[in-house]
Amino acid sequence: MKQLIPIKAIEKAASNIRDVAFETPLMFNLNQSQKWGANVYFKREDLQQVRSYKIRGAYNKISALTAAELNRGVVCASAGNHGQGVALSCSRKKVHGVIFMPVPTPKQKVEQVKMFGGSFVEVILSGDTFDDAYEAALEHCESEGLTFIHPFDDEKVIEGQGTIGLELLKQSKSTIDYLFVPVGGGGLAAGIVSVFSKLSPETKIVGVEPAGAPSMSSAVSAGKTVRLEQIDKFIDGASVQQVGETNFQICRNTLHNMVTVEEGKVCQTILDLYNRDAMVVEPAGAMSVAVLEKYKAELVGKTVVCLISGSNNDVTRTEEIKERALLHAGLKHYFIVRFPQRAGALNSFIRNVLGERDNITHFEYSKKHNRNSGPAVVGVELEEASDLTGLKKRMKEYNFFGEYLNDKPDLFEFLV
Repeated sequence: MKQLIPIKAIEKAASNIRDVAFETPLMFNLNQSQKWGANVYFKREDLQQVRSYKIRGAYNKISALTAAELNRGVVCASAGNHGQGVALSCSRKKVHGVIFMPVPTPKQKVEQVKMFGGSFVEVILSGDTFDDAYEAALEHCESEGLTFIHPFDDEKVIEGQGTIGLELLKQSKSTIDYLFVPVGGGGLAAGIVSVFSKLSPETKIVGVEPAGAPSMSSAVSAGKTVRLEQIDKFIDGASVQQVGETNFQICRNTLHNMVTVEEGKVCQTILDLYNRDAMVVEPAGAMSVAVLEKYKAELVGKTVVCLISGSNNDVTRTEEIKERALLHAGLKHYFIVRFPQRAGALNSFIRNVLGERDNITHFEYSKKHNRNSGPAVVGVELEEASDLTGLKKRMKEYNFFGEYLNDKPDLFEFLV
């Protein structure tokens, strides 16, 4: 089993990064506190200059390189946030960096990397996932003789992320009962548990990862790191196919628990944080809040900290976020509707099938033949999830029902 990162190493990292990484606030959140009957605080790493905690590990790693290594330059792979941290570090240290990012990376994150790195960095888009970009980065690193800055599986990076733990213990006026930490590759969790295991062992640290990319949960269950064949890439800041070996060895016996949270629940949390707290949070940054419902019975009267890991969210994703939130809440449904090919059929559907509070949000139909009925793809938004039963019943009663698509992933993926 891998030993915890020494506290002295994390304290040294805190000194190394002092001039580039801010001590972010630990803020009481009234909405979540009232909702769960607890004292809920947000550790606001989304307020870093690069709008995520990743600057801590990146800068600490690059600061530890030799003069010869710095002169040759560095390479990294990133879904966005690590790349921004490396980019700013390169600019500060005047080091050339090549940053590989997956092709689907939100444009906002790519532009931020270029902005923070300026003339010192080059961005290369490669592959569909972080892991694809990672492989391309390693090949480039080897062929050019550069130093690789790993986003999570590196002790210097873990030391940098662990400085959040030191800040939390200094900032909190009472013992932290629960600390919820987002998990992607595991570097953040490994750094924080190294601090808390020594200085606040009574704190229950819960790792939270996407339901569509349960890499650490799978590793814990298997007793070893495993590579997931397929992942949902929506929560791009925390969706990796395999966690770091070093991080797994540190976390496997020190985390209180590993849990997953549905992507749709994360989306609803993003919207709630924006509407109620005026916070712009990226999907990975919202996971630690989205998961609180699973612990509601245990949180009453407790001091709870949610680590808000980042706020690099692209505004162009807003519609997808809203869609996923509605689907998760059972308020958005898609059907293949069989329309009789006669005048007035649509009017009959609206009058006899749709409820007073139902709203058509998607309609796709084309008459291509002379059969008695033709299929249309129809999306309906409900006021209450319980309205679905009546809607289906009326569709069948008036002979409009074709297929329900929400539970048919092979068809549904073409709509969402």
